[in-house]
Amino acid sequence: MVTAVEYLEAFTIRVTFADGFVRDVDLAEHLEGELFEPLKDVEYFRQVAFDLESETVVWPNGADLAPEFLRWGPHRESGCECGYEDSPPPA
Repeated sequence: MVTAVEYLEAFTIRVTFADGFVRDVDLAEHLEGELFEPLKDVEYFRQVAFDLESETVVWPNGADLAPEFLRWGPHRESGCECGYEDSPPPA
């Protein structure tokens, strides 16, 4: 579960998880589909927020991302955007 989100730059957010794990997530290449189209505008993307009810990140238009995607999906650490860096998600 996500406990906090912070806008960093361009299309990158910093996500904090309940266990204290923090990940910087670059979503530039992952804003596909009608719901995510408005997020391609950096000013709109900056409006990212934490939603207590869904326990994940959301935008004003209702777009959200699954905590699992944020934890195990694309990330910036070590310049790698190759998927799993620490360990894969549980089966």
